[in-house]
Amino acid sequence: MIFADKLIALRKQHGLSQEQLAEKLNVSRQSVSKWEGAQSIPDINKIIQLSQIFGVSTDYLLKDELENEKDEYIETGEKSEELKYVSMEDANEFLNITQSIATYISIGVLICILAPIPLIVLAVLSEAGTLSFSEEQTAMVGVSVLLAMIAVAVALFIISGMKANKYEYLDTELIDTEYGVTGMVGEKKEKYYRMYTMHMVLGITLCVVSAIPIFFVVGFVGEENPFVVLGVPITLVLVALGVRIIVKTSIIWGGFQKILEEGDYEKQKKFLNKKNSRLVSIYWTVVVGIYLAYSFITGDWGRSWIIWPVAGVLSGIINKLNL
Repeated sequence: MIFADKLIALRKQHGLSQEQLAEKLNVSRQSVSKWEGAQSIPDINKIIQLSQIFGVSTDYLLKDELENEKDEYIETGEKSEELKYVSMEDANEFLNITQSIATYISIGVLICILAPIPLIVLAVLSEAGTLSFSEEQTAMVGVSVLLAMIAVAVALFIISGMKANKYEYLDTELIDTEYGVTGMVGEKKEKYYRMYTMHMVLGITLCVVSAIPIFFVVGFVGEENPFVVLGVPITLVLVALGVRIIVKTSIIWGGFQKILEEGDYEKQKKFLNKKNSRLVSIYWTVVVGIYLAYSFITGDWGRSWIIWPVAGVLSGIINKLNL
């Protein structure tokens, strides 16, 4: 089967007209007509685009002796899979859900980072003799508030997970979008780009300057004063705000990339995401366990938050090594 015949068969199989396929490739309908009429062959960049659109290998498109794309392997070494169809309604619903999930998860992360603050403040006030409670009673109240805040955060994470279940396949499955979806999502992504950049800069800046309050308090109050520890809550507030901004805008940006199959959601990377999804879940479960165990055993809630940025950096390094 020659390239022209394969192109016609694949286009009809995916329910695309010559005009629709031409729009996806950013070429004229006449160009597609010439390809299907065996009057010309697209350049290598268009061949790669066609392989991504139809979920087949470039070898299948170019080698006449390969007759069945279902028996072929794409560049990742995995068998071609049936494409998941995403309609305009699906795309809009997913983007709306992503906005909601971004809010819930970012607030949950913020609460987790802020959770040690009541315990730290109560401990300082107790040590200074401001409270009439005993140290044991103060610690019990502080830990109770901390656990209650973490419970709220966990509830938000669970709600987010339930909302995301319907479109979980976008993380790992190859998709085929309805005519107009790519243009609509691409336009929204382009409009959001400036906001995404501003939020990332603001979030990172807040995290970088978050240590300033500790140095400021130490400089003016002195290391021996028990109230010097109150610089830690201010630092945690800045870190929490910065991380919340970064997490929220990253999730929204990721929503656009999932539908457009860009960045971490390119077709080839989706196979790796599918393989590594269980490993990622185990990794973050271990991180949470280490954070809680270290914090409860040492009581050093003021510094244990450092585990989170370190874990994030390690996660990125591990991901790159897997790629």
